Amino acid sequence: MDLPELSGEIFAHILNKTLNHQLAGPKMVFIDGTHIKAPGNKKKYQKKQAARTAKAYGQQLREEAAAEREKLGKKNDDGEAADGSGGGTVRKTVSTTGPECGMFAKGGHERQSACEAHTACDRHGWILGVEVTAGNANGSTAWDAVYGQVTGRFPEAAFIVMDAGCKTPWIAKKPLEDNCIPILPYTRCKGRKDRFRPWDFTYDRLQDCFACPKGQALRHTTTGKDGKRMHRSSPKLCQCCPCRQLCSANGKGRRLLTTHIGQEHLDLAEQLRKTRRGKEMYSLRKESIERVFADAKEKHGMRYTRHRGLARVSTWVRLKFAVMNLKKSALWFGKFLDPSRFSLLSFRYSSGSLLLADNPRNGIIRTFCAIRPFPLIEPHGSSLNTA
Repeated sequence: MDLPELSGEIFAHILNKTLNHQLAGPKMVFIDGTHIKAPGNKKKYQKKQAARTAKAYGQQLREEAAAEREKLGKKNDDGEAADGSGGGTVRKTVSTTGPECGMFAKGGHERQSACEAHTACDRHGWILGVEVTAGNANGSTAWDAVYGQVTGRFPEAAFIVMDAGCKTPWIAKKPLEDNCIPILPYTRCKGRKDRFRPWDFTYDRLQDCFACPKGQALRHTTTGKDGKRMHRSSPKLCQCCPCRQLCSANGKGRRLLTTHIGQEHLDLAEQLRKTRRGKEMYSLRKESIERVFADAKEKHGMRYTRHRGLARVSTWVRLKFAVMNLKKSALWFGKFLDPSRFSLLSFRYSSGSLLLADNPRNGIIRTFCAIRPFPLIEPHGSSLNTA
C-alpha cells in the first residue's frame, strides 16, 4: 500500500470514530481553500505551453449549448473533442525546482510557489474531506472532487456553504440537482457605476428576451459554445435613445447583454443568500472553516511545506487533518467527563485507545494516545454510583 492510500485510510478511520460518537454533524458543510507555501524557488521558472485543464462539466455544457444552438438555427462544430477536454493550450509559469506546485500571486503579496488545500468541514470544525492542487489552479476546478467526497460519504448533507471563488453557474446548479441548498456570498457587480446594471433589465421568459429600462427589447440572437447567451438590441431604436450613454451601447448603437445557460441557478442561489437562514449560515464561516485553517497554520505548521510533489503534499496534509480531528475528539471527551469521579478511563478504538487521566493535585486532565487498547479501569469505589 502506498503512502497516499495509507494516509487516506488513517484520515477516514479517525473520521469514522467521530461519527460513531455523534461528534460531527455533516448536515451543514463548509468548503474553502487555503494556500501552503512550497519549497520551489520562485526565481527559477520557465514559461511553458500546457494543455488547458479539463472541467468536470465541460462535455455537459457543450451538449446543452449545442442543443440550444440547434433551436436557434446555428451550426455546430462536429470536430470537437468528445472527451470533455475542450482542447487548446495556455501559457503557464512552471517552477524548475517544483514543477507540480503553481506560481501564486494574490493581491499585494509577492509571487511564490504554493499548493492549495481545498477543504470541507462541518459546523463545529470537524474536517470531512480535502483535495490538494497546484496553487495557481482555480478553486472552482477542484470543487467537484471535494464535493464528491463529502456527498458520497455523507448523503445527509443539506447545506453547502462556499466563498466567492465558487460562485459559478455549475457550482450553483450541482447542489440544487442533488437536493442540497447552496449558500454563496454577495459579489460586487463589475463595470462602471454610472451605467445601467444587469438587474435593470427585465427578462421575459415567454418571449426569451430582455427589456431595457426604456422598454425596448433585446432579442436572443445566439448562444456561444461556452454556454453564454447573447441578447442584442436594434440599432435603429438605440441610436436615438436619450439613455444611450447610460446603456453602454457601442458605436453602432447596439446594446449587448450576455448571460449564461445556468443563470437561473445563480439567480436562485442569490435569492437563498438574502434569506435570514442563509445569512446566518454564511456568517458561521469565520468560526468553522476559517478557524480550521487558522489552527492548521498557527498550531500545526501548515503555513509552509518541505515536501515536493502533490502526492507527498497530499499525504502530509491528510495526516495533519487526521491529527487535528483526533486532538479535537480527545478534547471533547475530556470536556464532557467529570474528572472528580474517575482516576483513569479509556475509550477504546479498533486500533488504539484514547486514555484520559486526571491529576488529583491540580485537577488537570491529561490526554494520552496509546497504540494498544487498555482495559477499562473502574472509578474509586465499588460501583459507578459511588460518590
